[in-house]
This record gives sequence, C-alpha cells and structure tokens, in this order.
Amino acid sequence: MAAKTLMVQGTGSSVGKSVLVTALCRIFKQQGLKVAPFKAQNMSLNSFVTLDGGEIGRAQAVQAAASGIAPSIDMNPVLLKPEADNRSQIIVRGKPLTKVSAADLLGLKSFLWAAISESLDRLRQRFDVVVIEGAGSPAEINLRDRDLVNMEVALYCASPVLLAADIDRGGVFASLLGTLQLLAESEKEHIKAFIINKFRGDISLLKPGLDWLENRTGVPVAGVIPYYHDIYIPEEDSMPLEKRRAMKQRNEFDIDIAVIALPHIANFDDFDPLEREAGIRLRYVEAGDDLGDPDLIILPGTKTTVTDLTYLKENARDREILRQVLCGTPVIGICGGYQMLGLAIHDPDGIESPTTITAGLSLLPVTSRFIAMKATRQISARVLVERGLLAKAKEITVRGYEIHMGLTTGSNMLNPFEVTQRGLQSCADLEGCMSPDGNVLGTYIHGLFHNDDFRWALLHTLATKKSKGFSPIIGSFSIEEQYDRLAAHVRNSIDMGLIQRLIVSS
Repeated sequence: MAAKTLMVQGTGSSVGKSVLVTALCRIFKQQGLKVAPFKAQNMSLNSFVTLDGGEIGRAQAVQAAASGIAPSIDMNPVLLKPEADNRSQIIVRGKPLTKVSAADLLGLKSFLWAAISESLDRLRQRFDVVVIEGAGSPAEINLRDRDLVNMEVALYCASPVLLAADIDRGGVFASLLGTLQLLAESEKEHIKAFIINKFRGDISLLKPGLDWLENRTGVPVAGVIPYYHDIYIPEEDSMPLEKRRAMKQRNEFDIDIAVIALPHIANFDDFDPLEREAGIRLRYVEAGDDLGDPDLIILPGTKTTVTDLTYLKENARDREILRQVLCGTPVIGICGGYQMLGLAIHDPDGIESPTTITAGLSLLPVTSRFIAMKATRQISARVLVERGLLAKAKEITVRGYEIHMGLTTGSNMLNPFEVTQRGLQSCADLEGCMSPDGNVLGTYIHGLFHNDDFRWALLHTLATKKSKGFSPIIGSFSIEEQYDRLAAHVRNSIDMGLIQRLIVSS
C-alpha cells in the first residue's frame, strides 16, 4: 500500500517550508510512523552527499535526520546548483546531468518528471508517510508550464497541501489569499489549511484577521507558529541577512573568525559549529566590509571557483588576505577555497570557465585542474601533522564529504590528512596541502568543523596564539535535541488533529 502524503507549499521563498517539513517529519517519527521527506526539485548550493555518493539538497538530508533515517537520492531527485544568473548545473538522482538555462528546463520536463515520479513512488512503497516540500510559490503563473515541484506533485499523489506564509515579512493575508486565487480550480481543492509562520507578539491581536481569512476562503488556519531564536536547525541555502548582521555585531568574543562571503558560496553549513561556540565571533565578510585583523580567515567552497577568485581580485580582497598571511594570520581553504590558495587553476576544456589558466593566490605549492567527472563521496580521514593550525590535532579522526570537479596536485606537498575510507571502500590516500609553517591549510573535506575534537583542537591552538583561554562546553549541543525542540514548538502551535485527519482522508 502506498504511503500517505502531506505537502507543505509556500506563498514565496524563505517562508519556512523546509523547517516545517523538518518539524512534521520529527513529529510523525515520534508517533512511531516510518516517515520520509521529499522535494522533487531543489535549487541550492548547500548540498549533501549520501553514503552511495549521490548529491542531494542539504535540506532533505536534515529532514531525513529528523525522520531518523539515512538520506537517499529518492528524497531529492532533481537538484539545481546555480553557476550564474541564468545557468545551473543539474543533478538528477544524485549525479550531474548537464548545465542548463531556465529556458532549457522546459525541454527536459518529461525526462525530469520521470525521475521525480519514480523516486516518489519508491519512497511511498517504503514508508508510512511522505512529507513533501514545495519550492517558491505555486502561483508563479509565468512558470506554470514547467512546474515540477509544487502542484504537479500534489496532483500526482492527490496530496493535501498546507499553504505557509511568513508574517514577519508583512502582507501575510494578501499573500495567502492572492496565492489561492491564482491557482486553477483543480489545484485550489488541494489547499486544505493555512499555516502562518514566524509570528511575533500577542496572538489575540491576530485573531480577527484569521477569522476573516477563514470566512473569505473556507480554508482553516491550522496554526500560527511563533518566531524562535533558540532552536538551531541548519539553513537550507542562503544565510539570512538578519543572521549575518547579528553575527558581525557580536561584541564579546575571544577568537574572531572571518569567512570570506564569496558570491557563489557553497556548503556554508560547514561553519555552523563554529558559530555555536562560546567566545567565538564568526562573521561573513562581504564586499565593502572591513576584513580587520581576524584570528583566522576561511575561504569557503564555491560553485564557481574562477568567477569568485576574480571577484576577490577585483575587490582587492586577495591583497588583504596576502597581507594578513604575511602578518601571521592563518588561512584555511575548503574545496574551491583550497583551489584558490594554489599557484594556478587550469581549465583547458572550459568545464567551468572560458579562461584556460587563472593565477591563484600562491599560498600553497599546488595547481588545480577542472575535470568533467564530479567527486561526491563521504569520507573518513586522520590528521597526519603536528604543526601550525594542527599543532594539537595530530591523529584526530575526522568525518566529512567531498563534492568537487577538480584535481589538485603539487610537488613537495605537506599533506595534512590521510583519507582512510571513501564511501564503503577502505583506502590510504594523502589529502590536502599545508604550508611548511602550518599557517595555511587547504583541503577538499567538507564538514571538518562538525568534528568536535578537531574543532576544539583548532580553536585551542588559535586561543593559545592569542594568550587566551578556550573552554568548550562539551556535550552542550545535540542536534537530536534541537529536532525534538522544533517538533514541540510546532506541535504546540498547530492543530495536529486537523493535520492527522487530512492525512487519513487523503
């Protein structure tokens, strides 16, 4: 018997669809149901690698974790990774297919829909409930003919839809009513309830508006979810501007870490654990921001290494980084950031850029070359060296993943890591590069800072350099606890009886 489904759509982007799906997955898991998340098509530079090497949106990996299951490519069969304003790499069932413009997607619709419907069918055979996430808004009438993720999915599996809106943005009633009115009659029938998200203030003042909305549309309001500040759930994609500003304005800190905010920054959730540490200021340095004198500079991953390296040079950020290194400030480059730290980047086949050779920052004795095949693997590695940034980290085991389309090589390289496992295969491969003084480190390993022992060793080294203390609160953070807190927050704010009846009657 095929699983029941419940779908969360929104009046626009960033209204909280991903977090709502995460919460609902956790609630159903707590009820003893076998539950899985699903998003037909995702557009994000924040991705995750499954155990079998497939690439999916990070949000679906988070939702799977909240469900208590391993992520799979069926949960996000189509992933678009923007490379420019009008071009994206398209990942189908975990593997790169091609690069497309928005106009090209219409020609691929039948092919993509086959992958989407087959993936959803497989999930429905394995689970009791599948919680489906939409994208953007279903009322984008200019995109109706190429919809693969909103009403097309709801109609396919006859799913009840919760329509969510963000009241913090303002205009919530117009957004809900307008979205509903722009849908076709057959689509309106699937909107079974409204959810108002991110509410601040006295809910009694909102009640007249809720009554008006229900009387006008005949659709019940399933709940009003208060804004929260103290629950940590990884962001789906771009870092909210409000959060970036708050991080820059943190005044009390012992260690200042500057992440260079590249235009096409990818997998920025690499740095979430640093943000949570007491005494640490993690700030994203954007164009026009003062780099200052940080204790550590991080060059993050990027979907377009050459374009973002050019951005650094055009904004003279490269010269600032070089000046900092000469003054003893350490630098870590991850993935694309690692490639930037080298002598040059070669792209003779035009895989990423029409520029054949691009000079790097020359902080590491390596060169990188883009190749057509993308490496996507979960890995385990151990720290080999005991110097510089890794003075307190030798022999620590780290777990993470690789997502890159380049090979980086060099002579007389000081390799900081030995990879001991890739996917399900054991190995003994040297990885990354470190400067002789240990002050500049480059690696392809995403997720380094999610390893507590490694993160604490690194921060201890930085603190010692400043003659400061660093005392991590060991065991103070549990992502499982955060999922439970989110579930309780949402459960207490919505009519779960109504939600259950919608699922049962579908």
